[in-house]
Amino acid sequence: MTSHSTARPPRQTSAVGRGTRVRGTRQAEALGQVLADLPEFRSAQDIHAELRRRGERVGLTTVYRHLQVLSEGGGVDTLRDETGETLYRRCESSTHHHHVTCRSCGRSVEVEGRAIERWAERVAAEAGFTDADHTVEIFGLCPDCTAERA
Repeated sequence: MTSHSTARPPRQTSAVGRGTRVRGTRQAEALGQVLADLPEFRSAQDIHAELRRRGERVGLTTVYRHLQVLSEGGGVDTLRDETGETLYRRCESSTHHHHVTCRSCGRSVEVEGRAIERWAERVAAEAGFTDADHTVEIFGLCPDCTAERA
């Protein structure tokens, strides 16, 4: 899920949220390396399993807490898959964006959505709302998966 206000806050080098410091700990460094190595969105459980596979002793609760802080600080993108599970990936862009994700292979592409931004602002304004955020998740079949089905 990508839920952002129109202007994304600047990236923080030491994200702190809910009393948890994310950068500078062994666990945070290990999590950062796993996120850097994973090209697609993954669940917290998948990320935790990868940490364990690499010999890191990090609890699942710690993984969730760090991912939440990183998400709030703009360091990771989140989306919900079709089953409702939250997936995470290191954010590749510092500007507001959305994702188009393949239902078959999970490949995800960051896209700008100026039309979506204007639509969300207009709908909120028509309902009398200000300072609106939105969530947009777009799923389809990527070119490779489309070709495999042909």
